[in-house]
Amino acid sequence: MKAKYCKESRVVRTSRVFPNDVNNHNTLFGGRLMSDLDQVASISAARHSRSECVTASTDSVDFLHPIRPTDSVCFESYVSWTGRSSMEVFVKIIAEDLKSGERKIAATALLTFVALDHLKRPIQVPQVIPETKEEKKLHETAPERARIRKERKQKSQELAEFITTNQPWK
Repeated sequence: MKAKYCKESRVVRTSRVFPNDVNNHNTLFGGRLMSDLDQVASISAARHSRSECVTASTDSVDFLHPIRPTDSVCFESYVSWTGRSSMEVFVKIIAEDLKSGERKIAATALLTFVALDHLKRPIQVPQVIPETKEEKKLHETAPERARIRKERKQKSQELAEFITTNQPWK
């Protein structure tokens, strides 16, 4: 299976922030941002694997700067690292003040997707080739994040065995 460059999975989506997109602080709803970033990340995963993909985890979403109605919001995503059937997708969210042109990193996120065949079974994905400084840094640091993800998943599975599914009103 031939490796692919990060840029082959790159997705860029820019939109305006409208009044129905903001919370009582007059900033973009975090849930709205998370929905949008999952959409662009899923396209990156599908472009890289050329298969159906499912979100396995949202490893992190770090909100760094508020996004206001005077801003546009740009989502840029790409596959930054791969396992056998999994893909780590990096998403950076840039807020641009539409009057001044000032651009700030408003948020960053890392999500993991798994590629599936027509029977919904995991399939192998191509490795990724980083080119830019940003891509190389993310790629070099990915094995440690993968190790942490694996540990976190194990702990989540252990917790899931302990917690109940009882209806709380009974």
